[in-house]
Amino acid sequence: MLGRVTPPRVGLVLLLLLAGCATFAPTIDQRTSQGPTATEFWTVRTMQQTGRAPSFEEKRHFDEQMDDRIGRYLRENQDAASSLTLMSFRSLKQVTVGMDTGQVEILLGPPLTTTRDAAQMQNFARHHWPEIRGKADEAWSYPYGWVVYFSKSKVVDITQHLPRT
Repeated sequence: MLGRVTPPRVGLVLLLLLAGCATFAPTIDQRTSQGPTATEFWTVRTMQQTGRAPSFEEKRHFDEQMDDRIGRYLRENQDAASSLTLMSFRSLKQVTVGMDTGQVEILLGPPLTTTRDAAQMQNFARHHWPEIRGKADEAWSYPYGWVVYFSKSKVVDITQHLPRT
C-alpha cells in the first residue's frame, strides 16, 4: 500500500519538521556595544505575567514612569546629562557602552546576579572573554542571556548568549 501513511511514517515526518523548525531559531551569541531596551524587557515581563501584549494605556503609563525616573536621575547626576550616552538613555532607553550602573538599573531593573569573580565573568563571556578580560571588573546578568560588564561602574561591554530552544 503505497498511499497509506503509517504511524511510524507520521512520527518521522513530525520529527523532521521539528528539526527543520529548530534551524529557524539559532543560538544567539553576540558581543555588542548596544544592549537591550527598557521597553523590550518590560514588554516581555508584561506578556509573561498577563499572557497578552500590553495595551496602549499600559504602554503609555510605562513610558511616563520611565521618563520620570530618567528625568529624576539626570537632575541628580548632572554629569550624565552631557554624556555621549544621553540619547540612548533618554530617547532610546537602551543600555549602551559608557553608561553607569545607575542608568543600567533604571533601564533594566536589578540584575539577576552580579559578580566580580573573573572565572564567573569568563563563563558569562564564553569565547568573547579575550576581548573583555582586563577591561571589566564586574558583570551583571539579566534575563534572555544578557550580561553587562563594568569597569569602575561604567559599562565597557555587553554580551548575549541565548541557546536555541
